[in-house]
Amino acid sequence: MFRSILFLTFISLAFASELVVENVVTNECEVKSKSGDMLSMHYTGTLEDGTKFDSSVDRGDPFSFQLGVGQVIRGWDEGLVDMCPGDKRKLTIPADKAYGDRGAGDIIPPGATLLFDVELLEIGEAPPQVNVFKAIDKDEDNKLSKEEVLTYIQEQIPAEEMEKGQDPAKITEEIFHHEDKDRDGHISHEEFSGPKHDEL
Repeated sequence: MFRSILFLTFISLAFASELVVENVVTNECEVKSKSGDMLSMHYTGTLEDGTKFDSSVDRGDPFSFQLGVGQVIRGWDEGLVDMCPGDKRKLTIPADKAYGDRGAGDIIPPGATLLFDVELLEIGEAPPQVNVFKAIDKDEDNKLSKEEVLTYIQEQIPAEEMEKGQDPAKITEEIFHHEDKDRDGHISHEEFSGPKHDEL
């Protein structure tokens, strides 16, 4: 009996960090979503206790992004492939494929599993890829310093967003927390997860 309980506990822990994809509505189409595609979709996100934290449906404004390039949480990049326009899915995304141990602001607590109801509206072609690494690496030493990243962010954030409290220094620290894997104070080409060309 004890061995059975221990086994079930182990199994439930093993699957706790798995992305769960449930197809609610499926359609036939010739071209399904794949990494690199531009997707337009509606979604509603809730916590496990049912608390809604975001919804494009409520706003009446579909969300568009490029799939598979890190513009969204990993659970979306992995859970939204092979869909047709009109398809609906339920995604159960563990913390390690969402916002991890840090959470997201006051809305998503640390370690939270997220539930999403998603509907794919449209699949578009991928835009030409910009080599962001090269754009940031002004001194062309094949590594990014905090100063280079900060300068790039300041150039990208509109002045009105900075007035609303967007802090480029905090954003830079957050980027280095995630990207500087060896903690040497620089982000190497290998560490950089954003768009880059591999011929460097």
